[in-house]
Amino acid sequence: MIKNIYFSFLFIALLSFNGCSGYKPIFSSNNLDFTITKYTINGDKKLGKRLYSKLYNLSKSKKVNKNRNIILLINILSKKNETSKDSTGKALEYKITLNAKIEILNFSNENVILNEVFVESSNYKVQSRYSETLKLENTTIENLINQAYQDLLIKFAQNIDLK
Repeated sequence: MIKNIYFSFLFIALLSFNGCSGYKPIFSSNNLDFTITKYTINGDKKLGKRLYSKLYNLSKSKKVNKNRNIILLINILSKKNETSKDSTGKALEYKITLNAKIEILNFSNENVILNEVFVESSNYKVQSRYSETLKLENTTIENLINQAYQDLLIKFAQNIDLK
Protein backbone atom coordinates (compact mmCIF):
# COMPACT_ATOMS: atom_id res chain seq x y z
CA MET A 1 0.00 0.00 0.00
CA ILE A 2 2.80 2.44 0.89
CA LYS A 3 4.56 1.60 -2.40
CA ASN A 4 1.42 2.48 -4.36
CA ILE A 5 1.12 5.84 -2.60
CA TYR A 6 4.83 6.51 -3.13
CA PHE A 7 4.63 5.71 -6.87
CA SER A 8 1.43 7.76 -7.25
CA PHE A 9 3.08 10.74 -5.61
CA LEU A 10 6.20 10.31 -7.78
CA PHE A 11 4.06 10.08 -10.93
CA ILE A 12 2.10 13.24 -10.08
CA ALA A 13 5.32 15.12 -9.27
CA LEU A 14 6.85 13.98 -12.58
CA LEU A 15 3.80 15.18 -14.50
CA SER A 16 3.87 18.59 -12.84
CA PHE A 17 7.58 19.08 -13.54
CA ASN A 18 7.22 17.93 -17.13
CA GLY A 19 4.24 20.24 -17.71
CA CYS A 20 6.41 23.34 -17.19
CA SER A 21 9.19 22.30 -19.55
CA GLY A 22 7.90 24.28 -22.54
CA TYR A 23 7.33 27.52 -20.66
CA LYS A 24 8.53 30.67 -22.40
CA PRO A 25 7.82 34.13 -21.00
CA ILE A 26 5.99 36.53 -23.29
CA PHE A 27 8.41 39.43 -22.89
CA SER A 28 11.68 37.61 -22.65
CA SER A 29 15.01 38.99 -23.74
CA ASN A 30 15.53 35.97 -26.01
CA ASN A 31 13.65 37.55 -28.89
CA LEU A 32 15.64 40.78 -28.64
CA ASP A 33 18.38 40.25 -31.20
CA PHE A 34 20.10 43.57 -31.83
CA THR A 35 23.47 45.21 -32.07
CA ILE A 36 24.20 48.64 -30.65
CA THR A 37 25.92 50.42 -33.51
CA LYS A 38 26.07 53.88 -31.99
CA TYR A 39 25.27 55.23 -28.54
CA THR A 40 25.23 58.57 -26.73
CA ILE A 41 25.05 59.10 -22.98
CA ASN A 42 23.95 62.45 -21.55
CA GLY A 43 23.33 63.53 -17.98
CA ASP A 44 24.96 61.40 -15.29
CA LYS A 45 27.61 59.52 -17.27
CA LYS A 46 28.29 56.98 -14.50
CA LEU A 47 24.64 55.89 -14.26
CA GLY A 48 24.27 56.00 -18.04
CA LYS A 49 27.23 53.66 -18.47
CA ARG A 50 25.75 51.23 -15.97
CA LEU A 51 22.49 51.09 -17.92
CA TYR A 52 24.34 50.93 -21.24
CA SER A 53 26.52 48.03 -20.05
CA LYS A 54 23.41 46.00 -19.22
CA LEU A 55 22.03 46.56 -22.74
CA TYR A 56 25.44 45.92 -24.31
CA ASN A 57 25.83 42.63 -22.43
CA LEU A 58 22.34 41.60 -23.55
CA SER A 59 23.19 42.36 -27.18
CA LYS A 60 26.44 40.37 -26.97
CA SER A 61 24.89 37.39 -25.17
CA LYS A 62 23.13 36.07 -28.27
CA LYS A 63 25.02 33.99 -30.81
CA VAL A 64 22.34 34.40 -33.47
CA ASN A 65 22.60 36.40 -36.65
CA LYS A 66 21.75 39.94 -35.61
CA ASN A 67 19.94 41.84 -38.29
CA ARG A 68 18.86 44.84 -36.20
CA ASN A 69 21.39 47.59 -35.75
CA ILE A 70 20.24 50.30 -33.38
CA ILE A 71 21.27 53.74 -32.21
CA LEU A 72 20.89 54.17 -28.45
CA LEU A 73 20.45 57.57 -26.80
CA ILE A 74 20.49 57.63 -23.00
CA ASN A 75 19.79 60.72 -20.90
CA ILE A 76 19.77 59.81 -17.22
CA LEU A 77 19.61 61.99 -14.13
CA SER A 78 19.31 61.22 -10.45
CA LYS A 79 18.02 63.49 -7.74
CA LYS A 80 18.34 63.03 -3.98
CA ASN A 81 15.92 64.83 -1.65
CA GLU A 82 15.45 64.75 2.10
CA THR A 83 12.05 63.39 2.99
CA SER A 84 12.20 63.68 6.77
CA LYS A 85 14.31 65.46 9.37
CA ASP A 86 14.61 65.24 13.12
CA SER A 87 14.07 68.18 15.50
CA THR A 88 17.69 69.37 15.06
CA GLY A 89 17.36 69.52 11.28
CA LYS A 90 19.38 66.39 10.60
CA ALA A 91 18.12 64.24 7.70
CA LEU A 92 16.52 60.92 8.69
CA GLU A 93 15.40 59.69 5.28
CA TYR A 94 16.21 60.41 1.64
CA LYS A 95 14.34 59.83 -1.58
CA ILE A 96 16.28 59.10 -4.76
CA THR A 97 14.54 59.65 -8.08
CA LEU A 98 16.04 58.25 -11.25
CA ASN A 99 14.84 59.86 -14.47
CA ALA A 100 15.98 58.00 -17.60
CA LYS A 101 15.00 59.11 -21.10
CA ILE A 102 15.79 56.33 -23.54
CA GLU A 103 15.53 56.68 -27.29
CA ILE A 104 16.22 53.74 -29.59
CA LEU A 105 16.45 54.33 -33.32
CA ASN A 106 16.76 51.95 -36.22
CA PHE A 107 20.29 52.45 -37.62
CA SER A 108 19.38 51.95 -41.28
CA ASN A 109 16.48 54.40 -41.60
CA GLU A 110 16.60 56.20 -38.20
CA ASN A 111 12.97 55.36 -37.44
CA VAL A 112 12.15 55.63 -33.75
CA ILE A 113 11.72 52.20 -32.22
CA LEU A 114 11.34 53.44 -28.66
CA ASN A 115 11.17 56.87 -27.05
CA GLU A 116 10.29 56.55 -23.38
CA VAL A 117 10.98 58.26 -20.08
CA PHE A 118 11.38 55.90 -17.14
CA VAL A 119 10.99 57.45 -13.71
CA GLU A 120 11.85 55.27 -10.74
CA SER A 121 12.12 56.36 -7.12
CA SER A 122 12.86 54.83 -3.77
CA ASN A 123 13.39 55.92 -0.16
CA TYR A 124 16.12 54.88 2.21
CA LYS A 125 16.83 55.73 5.82
CA VAL A 126 20.01 57.28 7.15
CA GLN A 127 22.07 54.72 9.05
CA SER A 128 24.14 55.25 12.17
CA ARG A 129 27.39 55.11 10.20
CA TYR A 130 28.03 57.20 7.12
CA SER A 131 29.59 54.25 5.27
CA GLU A 132 26.43 52.20 5.84
CA THR A 133 24.29 55.07 4.55
CA LEU A 134 26.48 55.38 1.46
CA LYS A 135 26.31 51.63 0.88
CA LEU A 136 22.51 51.73 1.19
CA GLU A 137 22.35 54.68 -1.22
CA ASN A 138 24.43 52.79 -3.81
CA THR A 139 22.26 49.70 -3.40
CA THR A 140 19.14 51.81 -3.87
CA ILE A 141 20.54 53.39 -7.04
CA GLU A 142 21.48 49.97 -8.40
CA ASN A 143 17.95 48.70 -7.70
CA LEU A 144 16.48 51.72 -9.50
CA ILE A 145 18.71 51.10 -12.52
CA ASN A 146 17.63 47.46 -12.57
CA GLN A 147 13.96 48.50 -12.43
CA ALA A 148 14.44 50.97 -15.28
CA TYR A 149 16.31 48.28 -17.25
CA GLN A 150 13.48 45.76 -16.76
CA ASP A 151 10.86 48.32 -17.80
CA LEU A 152 13.00 49.20 -20.82
CA LEU A 153 13.22 45.54 -21.86
CA ILE A 154 9.44 45.15 -21.68
CA LYS A 155 8.82 48.27 -23.78
CA PHE A 156 11.60 47.35 -26.20
CA ALA A 157 10.21 43.82 -26.66
CA GLN A 158 6.78 45.26 -27.36
CA ASN A 159 8.03 47.79 -29.90
CA ILE A 160 10.89 46.04 -31.69
CA ASP A 161 8.73 43.89 -33.93
CA LEU A 162 6.39 46.76 -34.78
CA LYS A 163 9.08 48.92 -36.42
